Formats: sequence, structure tokens, C-alpha cells
Amino acid sequence: PSVPQSLRQRFQMGYGNAMTDVHASQLKASMPPEELRRHMQILGYRTQNDLAAAIGVSRSTVSLWLEGKVGVPRPVAMLLRMLVQAQRRVF
Repeated sequence: PSVPQSLRQRFQMGYGNAMTDVHASQLKASMPPEELRRHMQILGYRTQNDLAAAIGVSRSTVSLWLEGKVGVPRPVAMLLRMLVQAQRRVF
């Protein structure tokens, strides 16, 4: 699955009003590898390549995040959390 264009635009333009249902400090926090794995599963990203292609990073970058060698950047953590929240509202 890819990131919907409207959410990608909000993400790129400073997150817009997409943070209304989640506490802002929670969204701003970085993301541990376990949470990243859980969000990937919830959002239907089966492989590192799937997530990498959806958010525009390399597969090796996602691998480093999942191994905990490099922290997930806060904007990426915020985007994934917003997508999970949006999906919960739809389903």
C-alpha cells in the first residue's frame, strides 16, 4: 500500500491538521523498532521494500531502523502514527 497523496502532502507541508486525534507529544516522539514493526504490519507493509517505496527511502534505511542501529526520524514516526490513526477511523 502506498501513502495517500493527501497525507503525503500534509506530511511534507508541516503535518496540517492531521494530528487532532493523537496527543501531539506522542506524535513527536521517535519510534522504537518494535513499534515500527507493529505499524508496518497494521498498515500492510509486508517487507522493508514495501515501506521504503511508500515513504521514499531506501530499503537499507528501513533495515537500520528495524535493527535499532539508527533512530526512526520523527517526521517518519509521525507519518506512520497518523496513518495508523486514520486507518483505525476508517475500519
